[in-house]
Amino acid sequence: MQNPRITSKLSFNQKKFFAELIGTFVLVVLATGSVVLDAKYEGMFGLWFVALCPAVAVALMVYAFGRISMAHFNPAVTIGFLITRHLPKTLLPLYIFAELLGAFLGSLFVKYIIGTQANLGANAPDYTFPAPLIFGIEALATAFLMGIILIVVHTKGLRGFSGIAIGGMVGLDIFFLSFISGASMNPARSVAPAILSGYVNDLWLYLTATFAGSSIAALVYRKKFSESKVRN
Repeated sequence: MQNPRITSKLSFNQKKFFAELIGTFVLVVLATGSVVLDAKYEGMFGLWFVALCPAVAVALMVYAFGRISMAHFNPAVTIGFLITRHLPKTLLPLYIFAELLGAFLGSLFVKYIIGTQANLGANAPDYTFPAPLIFGIEALATAFLMGIILIVVHTKGLRGFSGIAIGGMVGLDIFFLSFISGASMNPARSVAPAILSGYVNDLWLYLTATFAGSSIAALVYRKKFSESKVRN
């Protein structure tokens, strides 16, 4: 006979897995699908549309799944939460696998339902800018996102205007910084369309700068939080 505590724990982890999978799927469909649609109709929608779609996706998914999985939908955010100790090490593989699977399913949906333009919406930096600047901007964009997530979690939790704040930061990063680095902020969002389209030239950026940015924000938070606990 199964131990009811083990059954309950497995059930809870399964909820986290599907929350991350579905949330990442929706995010990737709206984030990359908006890029594909804009390219498909020759820029008819514009940057505001490409920035707004993922912002709305993130906001909605935070409200839908924040209480279940803390609404990461992003391996860089997951690593950040690992550093701040909001996520136990044992759950790291579950989160990363769910996010990657959700991202690939999202890109497949875009490919077969929306279109294949713009390399399935894969991120691309502007190499007329120096590579160190591109790296720094992508890291900064991710640090801004991780920072607002940690502020929301530390103050109000994932309630109230949390989804709007986090989604808003995603949209602002894309609107103001994507012309330099592509403003992915999310390795899963970058990896899936890049691999499925064969456009992998820029993956080095989104597999390094995003983690660097989220880790820096997480380390700053952890240091400040630890110091405040000691003072108190």
